[in-house]
Amino acid sequence: MEKAYKEVLVFICFILLPVSTAAENVKNDINSTKAEVLLINDVVLVDPHGDKKTTAVNILIKNGLLELISQDDLNDESVTQVIDAQQGVLLGTLEPGNAPNFLVLSKNPHKDFSVLLDTKKYAVLAVHAGKVVKNTIKTVDTLYSQEKAKEKPKRAAWLAYSPPSFVLPSSYKNKRWTLYKGKNFSTLFTGVVAFDRQVWVNQDNISTLQVGDLTEFNGSEIRAFRFGLAGTLNFAKPWVYSISAATATFDKGFDSNENDSLNFLDWRLDIPFFANSTLSIGKQKEPISMERLMSLVHIPMQERSVAADTLLPSRNIGAVISGQTDNKRFTWAGGVFNNWLDTDNDFGENSTQVVSRVTWLPYLSEDEHELMHLGFGARYSNTQADLRFASSPEFNKSPDFIDSGTFNANDSLTYNLEASWRKGPLWLSGEYTENNIDSSEKGSPTLSGYYLSAALSLTGEMRNYNKRNGTFAPLAVSQSVEQGGIGAWELTSRWSVFDGNSDQLTSGDIDIFSVGLFWWLNPKFNISANYRWMNLERCSFIIDTCEFEKGSAKGKSNGINFRLMLML
Repeated sequence: MEKAYKEVLVFICFILLPVSTAAENVKNDINSTKAEVLLINDVVLVDPHGDKKTTAVNILIKNGLLELISQDDLNDESVTQVIDAQQGVLLGTLEPGNAPNFLVLSKNPHKDFSVLLDTKKYAVLAVHAGKVVKNTIKTVDTLYSQEKAKEKPKRAAWLAYSPPSFVLPSSYKNKRWTLYKGKNFSTLFTGVVAFDRQVWVNQDNISTLQVGDLTEFNGSEIRAFRFGLAGTLNFAKPWVYSISAATATFDKGFDSNENDSLNFLDWRLDIPFFANSTLSIGKQKEPISMERLMSLVHIPMQERSVAADTLLPSRNIGAVISGQTDNKRFTWAGGVFNNWLDTDNDFGENSTQVVSRVTWLPYLSEDEHELMHLGFGARYSNTQADLRFASSPEFNKSPDFIDSGTFNANDSLTYNLEASWRKGPLWLSGEYTENNIDSSEKGSPTLSGYYLSAALSLTGEMRNYNKRNGTFAPLAVSQSVEQGGIGAWELTSRWSVFDGNSDQLTSGDIDIFSVGLFWWLNPKFNISANYRWMNLERCSFIIDTCEFEKGSAKGKSNGINFRLMLML
């Protein structure tokens, strides 16, 4: 027990150290009363690779060092000089925290090479070692520019909240080596690896009788390893392909085995269909439940809720048609699935599923800062194969707390309800899932579960909403650690419940309360911790008879999991 608490304290100290360092940096900035702050607005960056896309940005230089590169308005009271670059094109390198050296040209050298042969003529601004050494552009009066900035419409605030400025890297220094773009196709190599350290902190006697000694599961593991390819086939309307492989524990569902073997997670082809719709063919996620459809690495907890893992599958083989309305307020998707290619059975010997989902945005503020999301999904299966519902308690290094055993059924019908509200950095969400099973062997039981979740970005970032499929994007990082910031910090909590005791089926009832802390040092590197408290009501897995009276078989346990995750 003492060892477990020590591990928790070490992790907390590890997390708080960079926070205290960042606080000291903020203090030093406040004490620096004579800072020279130069703001250069409306500078154009050109990606020298591929399609030469341009991005208009604002550049903030403080005491000769590059502070921010952002598309956001950076003007505030600290700015001492403002230069309007008037869509001048930047030539040089930009690295936050270093003294910048660059030219701003009046013409784009990627369109007219002669510009580079006479930079003296076309250079309207030159910055060397963070200082302006040439300027033929009018310098804007700072008081005037600040008054103009006040007139600009801004996002609605969450109390005293205003969105943070997002740093953009210089496109000259950040070409993705994993991306290939050709005339006929493009390919992006992707990869994810997650390392876990699990510590079970407490367990009462009843829990020990139910599931055994949990401390036997303490330890470290590679929680997930996934790699794959995704890209486009460049027809008149491009097709999108994706192929990925992973350890079987990467994305659990009631239909997946918990082992470390490597298998194909996805192989899918997305083909433009009629109007605004897409036809997706192959092994893919079924269109039901936002929590299921979002990637495991992007949901606000390390693991999905116990109801999602117990009642909904991970992947299936089939075809899905999906689309959205012209006003982008409604999305719809429907598909037919049968995983006979992954088994030794014929098509008719495997279960066939019909799955659908619709989402709606009943409210979306004008600046899209606040929204309300609603969703409904349904799944029918003719259950040609036996059914089994089992799940661990939202920890990977754990025995199953929920297990129905295998039983026969005629068919099953699953419903899923979704609701989310987001305002600025705060996101509240919940889902309810119910499975009605026609089984004479078990008395036609009904299994159900739900979760309620809250996520708050402590550093102010806002999760964007994907109108194409009715899900939320991962937490953005406004200023990564390598750009001189503290990354993005998110505090999360979740209450999840599963009711698995119904009629003659006794798979177990469980409720779990979780809190989580996530630190995104940059968009590809994440450190997190999740602590969970679990209450399980069921008979023992490890003895043949039930020694508990009804209502008294409630075992309590709690533990923590630390995770380090890297992505390409």
